Amino acid sequence: MTRFRSSRGTPRPRPGVRLVQKVSVTPAFARAAPHLVPALDRAVHRLTGGKVLLSARLLPGLVLTATGARSGRARRTPLACMPEEGGRGWVLIGSNFGRPGHPAWTANLLAHPDAEVSFEGVDIPVTARLLTGEERAAAWKAALAFWPPYAAYQARVEREIRLFRLSRREPAAGPAGTPRFPASPPPTSG
Repeated sequence: MTRFRSSRGTPRPRPGVRLVQKVSVTPAFARAAPHLVPALDRAVHRLTGGKVLLSARLLPGLVLTATGARSGRARRTPLACMPEEGGRGWVLIGSNFGRPGHPAWTANLLAHPDAEVSFEGVDIPVTARLLTGEERAAAWKAALAFWPPYAAYQARVEREIRLFRLSRREPAAGPAGTPRFPASPPPTSG
């Protein structure tokens, strides 16, 4: 069984967490948060040189850079995460704040599992794997203990919330300065 840790190594909730948990299960939050939270996180992350995520003041967070499933372009998404013990990897929960559709980043990881995360100011190449069966059940149980509002998010939607395990991988070899993700879709022939 994989064990998860809080980013500070303590089970005690941070100040204000219970209030945020109560607010986060409301329909108004589900409508507004997908627009506000990522935009604020991206701005703070950019302004601090990748060292701070605003939402990580409540939950551990990272910025996922994945290749778009349809566009082939790099897509940066700030996300809450469950860091695994020993720094081996992270579990991501595709809750989409309890909205009906799967978040786009989950389709991106299904199409292109090699990605990169910025975690605590460090860029790390990762490979994503969709969790299924008993492995998903164990991770879901840990997710509910980690952030109880996930249960309310699941209750609001008919889809099964996707969970991904991100594992560290060796960086792709290439000339210095070569981007890991294409800036635009690759050209097509013919």
